[in-house]
Amino acid sequence: MAGSMNTTGVALPGTEPALRLVPMPADANVYGDVFGGWVMAQVDIAGSISARRVAAGRVATVAVTSFAFKEPISVGDLVSFYSKIVRIGKTSITVGVEVFAERHDSDLESVVKVTEAQLVYVAMDSKGKKRELPKGRA
Repeated sequence: MAGSMNTTGVALPGTEPALRLVPMPADANVYGDVFGGWVMAQVDIAGSISARRVAAGRVATVAVTSFAFKEPISVGDLVSFYSKIVRIGKTSITVGVEVFAERHDSDLESVVKVTEAQLVYVAMDSKGKKRELPKGRA
């Protein structure tokens, strides 16, 4: 997921984020660091947005194959979740998600990659059963 460089040298994906949020105090511990579970939930949502487009409908998360926290996220950071389709199978979609935080500490502004993950989703029918993906979707 290569894209433009910002002033801090971090390569940003060249697409629009799947999801963009600002965490609030309720999302963090007493030190202002955002809970990992909050980040994981948002990564799952961002990944599912891309997977739903490929599946042309309902999907369910079936696996998290990797998840790495690289830097903490703080209350007030602008957090952007970029998703990219990694693999499309017969019924499943593997999605990579990269997370960047725009920090605004006093006069300093920086963007850092804070998390990366890979998740697998499966296409579901209206009864919650696995189904094949539509042909020609990408």
